Amino acid sequence: MTRPILASLDLQAMKQNLGIARQAAPNSRIWSVVKANAYGHGIDRVWSALGATDGFALLNLEEAVTLRERGWKGPILMLEGFFHAEDLALYDKYRLTTSVHSNWQLKALQNARLNAPLDVYLKVNTGMNRLGFLPERVQTVWQQLRALPNVGELTLMSHFADAEHPDGIREAMARVSQATEGLECRRSLSNSAATLWHPEAHFDWVRPGIILYGASPSGEWQDIANTGLKPVMTLRSEIIGVQTLKAGDRVGYGGRYTARGEQRIGIVAAGYADGYPRHAPSGTPVFVDGVRTGTVGTVSMDMLAVDLTPCPQAGIGTPVELWGKEVKIDDVASAAGTVGYELMCALALRVPVVTV
Repeated sequence: MTRPILASLDLQAMKQNLGIARQAAPNSRIWSVVKANAYGHGIDRVWSALGATDGFALLNLEEAVTLRERGWKGPILMLEGFFHAEDLALYDKYRLTTSVHSNWQLKALQNARLNAPLDVYLKVNTGMNRLGFLPERVQTVWQQLRALPNVGELTLMSHFADAEHPDGIREAMARVSQATEGLECRRSLSNSAATLWHPEAHFDWVRPGIILYGASPSGEWQDIANTGLKPVMTLRSEIIGVQTLKAGDRVGYGGRYTARGEQRIGIVAAGYADGYPRHAPSGTPVFVDGVRTGTVGTVSMDMLAVDLTPCPQAGIGTPVELWGKEVKIDDVASAAGTVGYELMCALALRVPVVTV
């Protein structure tokens, strides 16, 4: 029998989450962001659950080809654009929309031999300082792109660094206004946070990511608790061992947890080699046999320990939810000093995954 750890994906929850994103931005079209292999969920497993989207957005050419080979005929946006000029032959073959954020990409598009023009997203740097042209250059680059026979539909794109905050997009929006003064153009600005909380930034296309998977763009579950969004991924395992500690006994590598008195702990078949965060401290929430409790000691490669004091009935074979419908991935991530995005993407290949 296989090791008991298992990740299950609720595809109905994903469909519902896409519907909620559409309700939040009813006048915009939706790019469903499936980069990083659909945030660790697996593009092959989940893309059909997002079939009502208007388009998919991602980074890797191989994942874009996978979508085409699985039968997706709609738009695909490559968020970082092409990485080498020779990639444009595949962009042409698979009809991919490319972002353009650098001068060399502009020149490569000019020199490419394509069968038909490619749609282009011109990226403007509105203060995040990763990719994009500065606002004062946008009008010039826009006109250069418009003049190229290899360029089809043109859209302005940017990305918000602080959209989870009430006033977090004000400066970026001001830069967009500066960049587009007098320019008639389609726009795609909104990530998950702006899709939920900043309708003034919706424009033509929104690009929800993390909310499609049922986690919060702010990292705080309570911020989306009333939206109807549901977790898609649930990570489960079982107790494979039980220890009874006495006062002074220590647990795990480095002995970072010490029992204050007699205490039962359960050893769970899950560790950092499965994608559970090694740096999660004692007290990180976990659900054991329908009862919320916490971890104890350092997470090992293949195992972690949980406090069985609140659930004395638990023993060998008792089910454990590490994150999912009962223990929100945002809460686990917060305890570990990270974000739900990282935990999703870190799910290890050795963990079996089933769709529901």
